[in-house]
Amino acid sequence: MKKGIHPDYHEITYVMSDGSKMKTKSTWGKAGDVMTLEIDPKSHPAWTGVHRLIDTGGQLSKFKNKFGNLSLNKPADAS
Repeated sequence: MKKGIHPDYHEITYVMSDGSKMKTKSTWGKAGDVMTLEIDPKSHPAWTGVHRLIDTGGQLSKFKNKFGNLSLNKPADAS
């Protein structure tokens, strides 16, 4: 292995969204740094199976306003 080209690999602590702490090795930060996670396996829908619909910036409202009155049972206009 070449000297001086690899990042420093050291121990850090990360804090999950529920407050639990774990130690791991990483190239992030400096030795002893603490990484706070906003999204982790305990809170992300991909792992929990609980999906919450969050309307950020009114995207959902815009969609409902534009397409909310459409019905699948209406026949298409022939004109």
